[in-house]
Amino acid sequence: MTALRRFFKILTGLLKELADENAYQRHLAAHGAAHSAEEWRRFSEHRLKARYMRAKCC
Repeated sequence: MTALRRFFKILTGLLKELADENAYQRHLAAHGAAHSAEEWRRFSEHRLKARYMRAKCC
């Protein structure tokens, strides 16, 4: 049972990382902000802007 629980814990952590949930939690901690729809919007816009400002050549 312990191996299965550990597997799901790793899987959950991976999914949170892929969904930017961990990055959002780090953002909240770094800025001393509380979770809100406005803060999520600000975080998402900043990440998308940074991602698409770096143009890919080919």
